[in-house]
Amino acid sequence: MDKMIDSPWVLRITSLALAILLFFSVRSEINSSERLAVNEQEDVIRDVPVEVYYDTDNLIVTGIPSVVDVRIKGPTQDVLKVKASRDFKVFIDLNRLLIGEHKVKLQYENISRKLDVELDPDTVDIKIEERVTKEFKVEAEMNRQTIAEGFVLKGLNVTPPNVFITGAKSAIDSISYVKATVAGDNSKESFTQNADVRVLDKELNKLDVEVNPKTVKVDIDISEYSRDVPITLTQKGKPKSGLQIDDMKAEQRFITVYGTKSIVDAITTIEVPVDVAKFTESKTYNVPITKPEGISKLGADAIKVKVQISKTAEETE
Repeated sequence: MDKMIDSPWVLRITSLALAILLFFSVRSEINSSERLAVNEQEDVIRDVPVEVYYDTDNLIVTGIPSVVDVRIKGPTQDVLKVKASRDFKVFIDLNRLLIGEHKVKLQYENISRKLDVELDPDTVDIKIEERVTKEFKVEAEMNRQTIAEGFVLKGLNVTPPNVFITGAKSAIDSISYVKATVAGDNSKESFTQNADVRVLDKELNKLDVEVNPKTVKVDIDISEYSRDVPITLTQKGKPKSGLQIDDMKAEQRFITVYGTKSIVDAITTIEVPVDVAKFTESKTYNVPITKPEGISKLGADAIKVKVQISKTAEETE
């Protein structure tokens, strides 16, 4: 018996048998794992909405993503069912949290326990703040470069003039500008335009707030450029024989001049020649005005001039 055990052939045969047994054992485990892998699947369900539970009447929460990705792994049949139906939900319950900053974990429900579930992201940093509503005046603005040459913006009128803005207290406190911007297109006359209300901080960053109403009506008053220029009377001709002009005075000191800004601003006075040869008595006369070259129009075609006339000494004798 000892001789058989010590025989090299017996050892060789025994080693071979053990090797064959080990080979089939490992192969069986590999086949079992392959069969298990075939019956499992991993998939990602993207853009799943996040539901948030909190006191929406009095609080505002920032930092919560609107959607998340859900990675599921497990039996193929269960994975396909969840992906097709999407009848589960992802949510955050904040009802027990106080005002302030928090790190919260997203939760899910109605997914089979057979599946491994991962949320991306699964934890978020949030801020709970008091919900505040405040009234603000809307400032209308317009790019003056969009107005035609020779015309100017006289005014902007907003209806309604004020809006109510609701948001987190920190956002409301940081409001610096509430604007309604209108656009022109080589505009030469007044018009009305609806404009969205924009809420900005001091760095001109748009704030995440609610505006009521979101749109306002803006009346844009545009007119031709004008300036009031002094009137200078000059005597033209000679009075009739036996008469003399004692005084001559315009009832208005200025007249409005319209036209291109560079031309209008260069005019220092409007000279009005008064033909005294036509006057026979003291009274107020209508004297026509000649429009200077380069001016589109004047505020009036004529002015009233009060003239005092008397007889000369020779005529009196």
